[in-house]
Amino acid sequence: MLNFILKRIGYGLLVLFGVITLVFFLFNILPGDSARMMLGQRADEKSVEIIKKDLGLDKPLYIQYLCYLNDLSPISFHSLNPESAVFLDKDKYSFSTIVKTQNNSLVIKKPYLRRSYQSKRQVSEILSEAFPNTIILAVVSMSFALIVGVLLGSLSAIFNGSWFDKINLSVIVLGMSLPSFFAAIIFAWLFAFILAPYTGLSMFGSLYAVDDLGQGQYLDLKNLILPAFTLGIRPLAVISELTKSSLLDTLSQDYIRTARAKGLVKYKVIKNHALKNSMNPVITSVSGWFASLMAGAVFVEYIFDWKGVGVVIVDGLEKYDFPVVMGALLVICVLLVIINIVVDILYGVLDPRVRVMG
Repeated sequence: MLNFILKRIGYGLLVLFGVITLVFFLFNILPGDSARMMLGQRADEKSVEIIKKDLGLDKPLYIQYLCYLNDLSPISFHSLNPESAVFLDKDKYSFSTIVKTQNNSLVIKKPYLRRSYQSKRQVSEILSEAFPNTIILAVVSMSFALIVGVLLGSLSAIFNGSWFDKINLSVIVLGMSLPSFFAAIIFAWLFAFILAPYTGLSMFGSLYAVDDLGQGQYLDLKNLILPAFTLGIRPLAVISELTKSSLLDTLSQDYIRTARAKGLVKYKVIKNHALKNSMNPVITSVSGWFASLMAGAVFVEYIFDWKGVGVVIVDGLEKYDFPVVMGALLVICVLLVIINIVVDILYGVLDPRVRVMG
């Protein structure tokens, strides 16, 4: 089991390294001068040169790449020479020295995602404010999709071919055919505009709302309903169909027939035997759909004005604030790698054959 876990962690680190490399070179070959973007109308040649030197943009691209990896790595190599590309700047971040020589240091620190071109704030600070809202939205959406999807899929398998199964199939087809951005517009118009007097929902709003009396912010959970429902529709449809197909396949196995022949009630057979052994495809689907939720959240958050990472990414792209966009993409990637590793481990626990194959 330990070997299986170490392999999954190794694969995850390779994926993360590939994403870091892709993101860096993608955003560094885009047109535009980052130094001039930061200075705006105040840009002159001398100021541009100073900013480029401060950001390390005056170095060759491969040196910039190595410096970027050095900034992201928790264990980093630094030079004590101010002229070095990896000069140990105490104003960048806090660190603890592991090994120190006359001219160099090996330090341990938090990954440094650099600073915003526009606000000059650290990217990690900006993302730490936005990501909790996105995580809450994604977790609530996936929880809704998982619970309702497994329930509907199980009922469809039990009553296979009935009117309930046909209605559920229609819901699955409708859910799969609705892209998140289109569903967000439809649901916002229907439930927060046309039916607003009955639902009490708003088209725009985040997890915290500003009190009209000037008494600060308060938790407004109703603003979570429409974004979570919108994001959860598609994974719900997939989970429901997967649960039904897998459960029907499991119910046809010999050991299920044996359990029934022993006189076990159908409900207990499904609950104690069939359902557990039918969850592997569903668990795999959850990890993949969580990635889709994080991507789809960009559009949904923007439409509902949910103050999460989606709004941050769109705002960063509009303003050419590349460090913010790069940092957001990397954090999303880290979360997805961790989720996939955890899901693979759970998959291995549920089905020992996976550990042998992996």
